[in-house]
Amino acid sequence: MDDKRSETRRRALIPGKIHLLGGGVIDCVLRDRSPSGARLKVVSVIGIPDAFTLEIPGTGETRAARVAWRKESEIGVEFEGI
Repeated sequence: MDDKRSETRRRALIPGKIHLLGGGVIDCVLRDRSPSGARLKVVSVIGIPDAFTLEIPGTGETRAARVAWRKESEIGVEFEGI
């Protein structure tokens, strides 16, 4: 499998929150991350839109994110505005 990422991601286990544009929040866990994106573990990808705001309470970060790929309980996101 070819890795198309421009940056290496580091393993993580950081709680996060997906803020939906129309309101609502979905809990997630960042499993790995880089300055340009992350892999998020979720209960289900159903209902998660292609774009949302990701909050990382432990670091105080809030990032606009776009979904790059989806699996049953994981999504890969690219951070926007980099």
